[in-house]
Amino acid sequence: MKQSSRIELATRRGFLGTVFSAGALVFAGGVANSATLEPEADTAGTSSWTPNVFVGLDTDGSVTIVAHRSEMGTGIRTTLPMVLADELGADWNRVRVQQALGEATLYGSQNTDGSCSIRDFYEIMRASGATARLMLERAAAAQWNVPAAECKAIDHEVVHSASGRKAGFGELTAAASRQPMPHPEDVHLRPASEFRYIGKGVPSVDLNDICTGKAVYGFDAHLPGMVYASIERSPVLGGKLKGFDDSETKKVAGVLQTLTIESAQPPYGFQALGGVAVIAENTWAASQGRKKLKVDWESGPNALFDSALYKKSLLETVNKPQQVVRTAGDVNAAFSTATKTVEANYYTPLLAHTPMEPPAALAHFKDGKVEVWTATQNPQEVLTTVSKALGLKPQDVTCHVTLLGGGFGRKSKPDYVAEAAILSKKFGKPVKVSWTREEDVHFDYFHATSAMYFKAGLDTTGKPSAWLQRVAFPPIGSIFDAKETYGTGELSLGFLDVPFDIANFQAENGPAQAHVRIGWLRSVANIYHAFGIQCFMDELAHAANQDPIEYWLAALGEPRTLDLTTQHAKYSNYGKSVTQYPLDTGRLRKVVEVARDQSGWANRKTTPGHAWGFAAHRSFLTYVATVVEVEVDTHGKLRIPTVHMAVDCGSAINPDRVKAQFEGAAVFGTSVALLGEITAADGRIQQSNFNNYRVARMNESPLETHIHLVESGALPTGVGEPGVPPMAPALCNAIFAATGKRIRELPLNKTKLA
Repeated sequence: MKQSSRIELATRRGFLGTVFSAGALVFAGGVANSATLEPEADTAGTSSWTPNVFVGLDTDGSVTIVAHRSEMGTGIRTTLPMVLADELGADWNRVRVQQALGEATLYGSQNTDGSCSIRDFYEIMRASGATARLMLERAAAAQWNVPAAECKAIDHEVVHSASGRKAGFGELTAAASRQPMPHPEDVHLRPASEFRYIGKGVPSVDLNDICTGKAVYGFDAHLPGMVYASIERSPVLGGKLKGFDDSETKKVAGVLQTLTIESAQPPYGFQALGGVAVIAENTWAASQGRKKLKVDWESGPNALFDSALYKKSLLETVNKPQQVVRTAGDVNAAFSTATKTVEANYYTPLLAHTPMEPPAALAHFKDGKVEVWTATQNPQEVLTTVSKALGLKPQDVTCHVTLLGGGFGRKSKPDYVAEAAILSKKFGKPVKVSWTREEDVHFDYFHATSAMYFKAGLDTTGKPSAWLQRVAFPPIGSIFDAKETYGTGELSLGFLDVPFDIANFQAENGPAQAHVRIGWLRSVANIYHAFGIQCFMDELAHAANQDPIEYWLAALGEPRTLDLTTQHAKYSNYGKSVTQYPLDTGRLRKVVEVARDQSGWANRKTTPGHAWGFAAHRSFLTYVATVVEVEVDTHGKLRIPTVHMAVDCGSAINPDRVKAQFEGAAVFGTSVALLGEITAADGRIQQSNFNNYRVARMNESPLETHIHLVESGALPTGVGEPGVPPMAPALCNAIFAATGKRIRELPLNKTKLA
């Protein structure tokens, strides 16, 4: 298999027994619920301890750090190892990063989703590095007969400053391996003043290979004797195969065989969808052979799905009372005394992920076990899904993780890996499944369509005294429970946690039946919740004839912390304690003020066709405020000269990568707002490729994006997703200020701007 020098595929035995030479020292940290290391059995004289392996030192002084998360452009394969290296005192130039296999007992969660890698593993990686450092310092102290407290590991060596003695990591490795495991209370993390990399960053470990074409992605996986598969799937979700004619297919040069995969049954989870697979000697033959298949499908009940009719039903739902999920005061009484009442409906369509690299997987089933190579965000889910599909135990599945050519949440759902594994078992050879762009669009786990209704009552000052909001969307939970229609989990993503200080508030949730596979996409339900709420707040500011930012800040109220678990027991707070990660309106206010000041909001000169818009939103525990400048010419052509984002993500561990994520979010959010729309008729998705599911091109994207990091000293929080939600509403609010056209439905390219 073609391999990059940067990506090395680790097995447990390989890591412990062959990656390092005799006398190597391997460190690990317990990761289940603690950032400190649990005491282990005495391992003197051995090269490792288990169950978790993150860092190893060799006698030549080299350091190997395992990256257990998936790299898809976020830089996490660099940042987490960088954290450990800094705490260890290693010279980054002598560090090698090694990609981990899927293995829950070793690494804890490997699901690179939900902007949680740093917030879940920052302290764990520090603790692992600090433990290794202490053992090296103790080994040096024992050799020099001095107190360990007088020894310090820095720049790849341990130094005793009082005597001037130094010893390199390689010199100390064997002795350190004989040190007893320190107790957690003896392990101390470095003060921030000693950081060399944390908060400053290092170049990506994959940069050279990516730039020179050596990087290994899912599509690059190769094994001797492998064959290729192209799969004809039901065009309607839930369709069943009635029969097929492959006589013409078999005439195509290079076609070897046709095989069937059993049709998936609801709930769909991450099952292979099923269909007819053409096995061939190359991708061209597989593709051409598939085109000649004659397949008869029984479409099933989802053949009635029509996105236009579905939109109508969602809007009807949210315009009627629904299930109350958060309430304060008495909204009905407050509406009766309001000076002015404002109402509006908002709508967003289905969206597709369309990462630049479509799904791909290579599987080799042999002797009752299967080995897969794939671009996945969740290798552990690969083990679960593939083992279930083949009737194996998870430990009989090995998952090698390549680089990902984008993910956005799609590649945490390993249905495509199950396809390759099923076909390899049936055909008896390694089988590679590579989805086309058309397959990627047609058979995605779509981001949910949504409808929202808002009603606000304004008092004599124009401030909202009452607020009612409703939402309906097909829930992600429907892929795990076919009866799920309410999407309770998504309510914590920007709907329950409206931060405004409004005495009379009510939020309601309506049901929606899913007719396609629904999945999480970058920032998930925050996209439609932020769009509706932030645009509606802008409507209220204009109804009150007040500056949108100052009106927003007045509605936010005085700085305070909100514990929404007291109002809704199922408020998730992104899986973190509200005590450790409170919803702090003071931090939200700060990013708004920074965005206002850095963008020159107060000095802006709005003219017809040229204006600024604003939105702010907290997601994945990170606070973001966005100001967008737009120009709309007399023909309705839109231009986005500048975007300013103020970001409080706590401690920015790798600032350059943080900024890159928010710059990317500005483009991603622009694509969603301008162009993103998946439609269906007769149960069939109508889009197929970038010709009819467009993404923003360079001339449509923001010309300049300025990221302003607001240092709060808080724990690090998510950065991959939080930049997306405020982008669409800020853009739409700017368009209203420039043209007077209020955008309440996405994508906005459906609205004539002139």
